[in-house]
Amino acid sequence: MTSFSLPHELHGDGAHKVFAVHGWFADRSAYAAVLPDLDRTEFTYALVDMRGYGAAKDAVGAYTTNEAALDLVELADRLGWERFSVVGHSMGGAVGQRLLAVAPHRLRRLVGVSPVPASGLALPPEQWELFADAAHQPANRRAIIDVTTGGRRPDAWLDRMVARSLAVSDQKAFRAWLDSWAGEDFHTRVEGSPIPALAVAGALDPALSADLLRGTWMTWYPRAELHELPSAGHYSMDETPLELIRVVEDFLRADSTDGTDGTEGAEGTEGAESSGRVSEGERA
Repeated sequence: MTSFSLPHELHGDGAHKVFAVHGWFADRSAYAAVLPDLDRTEFTYALVDMRGYGAAKDAVGAYTTNEAALDLVELADRLGWERFSVVGHSMGGAVGQRLLAVAPHRLRRLVGVSPVPASGLALPPEQWELFADAAHQPANRRAIIDVTTGGRRPDAWLDRMVARSLAVSDQKAFRAWLDSWAGEDFHTRVEGSPIPALAVAGALDPALSADLLRGTWMTWYPRAELHELPSAGHYSMDETPLELIRVVEDFLRADSTDGTDGTEGAEGTEGAESSGRVSEGERA
């Protein structure tokens, strides 16, 4: 059986390797607005398409955050990346946290941009219906994007975001991903992880707010940081790209200036082998 490898594109040639993982509504093009201004000397970025999106739109799979974390480790092995950082947006933030259980010794730093907590996201019945039906209802996708950006963005931008989302995602995979990122709670598997973890929230986002992250991300991770972007909603890559780059890259650079590399104490993280490779319990 041929193993699956995540489609990806590389940017930069720096020593610090970084995966960029998209969210529920987009493929790797979610990072298009930040690409021109990334530091390509210090970092090498790999932008990936998760199963069901972009160049992996037709890829079969379980469409879960656990499967996605395993896919990232497999790609890291193919690229020869022994250790790496991860930047994950929304659903991609949950994927990044799965790596804390799957392969903590491989991680240098973790960044969640409006990240879904490792506890999932409890949605009232009417909101669940809105999200679940977004798989086949473009109007629902538009409503979700509008609400999570504070109702302040131009109609043309909202229409463009919806059109991109429809074009780059498989409908069945899109729906299946919701059950994983919203419905699965794995926070006890990663609670206490010593990996430096930055959460970036948008002040205009009522769904994944700074307050929500204070009660989740900031309580679970001893070396957690939280930064709120005052002019951003849920899609800071598009809304405030320069501000986002500065916050994220300053955090990643601290890996080489604070005298640590995020491995201290990682041996105790549940679900990991002492080698730092994928734990067998996560393969199921």
